[in-house]
This record gives sequence, structure tokens and C-alpha cells, in this order.
Amino acid sequence: MGNLDGKIAVISGAGQGVGQGIALALASEGASVAVLGRTEAKLVHTCELLRERGAKAEPFVFDVLDTARIPGVVQDVAARFGGIDILVNNAYSGCYGPLLSLDDEQFARGFHSGPLAAFAFMKAAHPYLAQNGGGAIVNLVTSAMVRWDLSTYGAYAAAKSALRSLTRAAANEWGRDGIRVNAVAPHAVSPAYARWQDAHPEEAAEFTASIPLGYVGDCERDIGRAVAMLCGPDARYLTGATVPLDGGQANFG
Repeated sequence: MGNLDGKIAVISGAGQGVGQGIALALASEGASVAVLGRTEAKLVHTCELLRERGAKAEPFVFDVLDTARIPGVVQDVAARFGGIDILVNNAYSGCYGPLLSLDDEQFARGFHSGPLAAFAFMKAAHPYLAQNGGGAIVNLVTSAMVRWDLSTYGAYAAAKSALRSLTRAAANEWGRDGIRVNAVAPHAVSPAYARWQDAHPEEAAEFTASIPLGYVGDCERDIGRAVAMLCGPDARYLTGATVPLDGGQANFG
């Protein structure tokens, strides 16, 4: 018996990295998982891993930049699984770099794939989440929002700060519907981080040394398990919060 037995979760960007780690953790607690992402082969692989743990899992090939399709995807998930109890907005496809190096389209991309896509998912999922006593939403943000030096992270931090504010607003408005809405700001060894670490070993070592717990988190054990807790009964009184999952590095004040 798991804390999420009988629950149905929708996770964007679940084909690899943090999204996959969250999917594995939720499945281990008994949840069924709709695995959303752009690359079918990665989604199929994630579903295979989830089924090995006894979970029901189905892939949905989808790009969050296509926001017009989001209501239909949510309806399709609910029809196939019989409802939605958990929504995890993890996918992000923004741009990085000095502000003067970004054009308007590049800057806006993070907002389209971040807060705008999350908003569309949250609105479409609301009727389902409000059923059966309420559900849980977890939005992925970043400690770059409070980074000591925002150089090259400006567009990323701006989009994620908007998502953090959206998280708080939805928590305030939807609490009486029984829906809890929280955000997490993770550091994790995702494929992108692993590539950066291999390409910049000295900088990566300095980054790790700045984390009080002394390591970058594991996608499932350190990030996924925490998200599973936030979606379960042990966090029933927690909403509107931003939870740093970064080993104590950032100061969110």
C-alpha cells in the first residue's frame, strides 16, 4: 500500500531527468501516471520503468509550447485513466544567455513553455482535481530566481518567477476546492546537468562545493520522493509554498 494508491498523475516532461524521477517516485507510491513529453521513445521507456513497478502508465506525445492543444490532452488523459488527481508541471523549453543576446521570441519562449503552459494545464485540470475531495498541483521553479548573480539566467528566472506567483495565486483561490498548489526548486543530476558537468568539471566542482549537503540531488530519491510527499496525505496542510530541493544552497528568505 502506498500513499498515492488509486491516484492518477499527469507529469509533463517525464521522458527523462527530473520528470522521469518524479514519475518513478509517484508510481512507487501507487499512482498511475500519464507520461507527457516530446520524444515518443523516451516516453515509452519511462512507461516501461513505471510498469516494472506495477503502475499503470501511458505515453502522450506532446509539446507544451502547443498550448492550444492542452485542454484536449487533459481531457484525453482523464478519459483514459478515469480522472486526474495530481498535476506536475515540469516541462520547460526556454532560452539562456545574456539579456542583450536574446531576441523577443527567445525571451518569450520561456514564458510560453513555463507559466503559460502551466496555466493552461491547471485550468483544464481544475474540474478533475476538484473531484473526490481535491487534488494536488506541483510546479517546477528554480533557485535561479534568488541567485546571487543572475547574469545569463535572466529570462529563465523571469519565467519561473511568474510561475511561482501563479502557484501562490492558485493556492489562494483553489484551496476551498480542496486543491493544494505548491512549487519546488530542484537541483538534480538531469541529462542536461550531466552534460554541463562533463563539459565544465572545475565549475561543476565549485557549484557542488557551494551546496551545504555536498552533492547535487538524484532525480528520483531527492526530487521525486519529495514531490510524492507533497502530493500525499502527509502534506495535506501545505499549500502556496515554494520548497527548495537544492541541498540548502539557495536562500529564499
